[in-house]
Amino acid sequence: MTEPPALPESIAADTSWQSLPPRGAWLAALGAGLATALPFAAAGGVLAFALHYPHWLLAAVAGAAIGLLLGAWMGRRRHQLTFWQLDSQALGVRRGHMWQSESRVPVSRVQHLDLQRGPLQRMAGLATLIVHTAGTRMNTVAISGLDYVDAERLRDQLAQQLDHDDAL
Repeated sequence: MTEPPALPESIAADTSWQSLPPRGAWLAALGAGLATALPFAAAGGVLAFALHYPHWLLAAVAGAAIGLLLGAWMGRRRHQLTFWQLDSQALGVRRGHMWQSESRVPVSRVQHLDLQRGPLQRMAGLATLIVHTAGTRMNTVAISGLDYVDAERLRDQLAQQLDHDDAL
């Protein structure tokens, strides 16, 4: 059995964990804040209604504000605690502080790659790299909030490895 060719030296030279660019933290905060505000608003309104509080709408607005602030803080923090690494063997993604997760996708398991950029990401110069892998469990790994140049470079370097594997 032959070994897959090594990734180019530009990848192998820098195998340290890279953080996401700080300018993407506001997008992560906005998304998480909005996603958290709605359930908190509903919970505040329902709780106030169940307790016969006459200003249940005010309680719902207060719940939305608390959810927005809490979600924004959590989204910003999650963004700050997300790191990626590409070496000659695999793409790694590390997330979290208290509950940590680390995923490593062997380059040989990569099937195809996608770059996604919404309007706000384009405005901030960011992108989401989606790596589709072989298998059914955890078959995609997405890194949201990457610098667009880094996302393109990662995609191109991983695709170059795919081309080498297809030639074998």
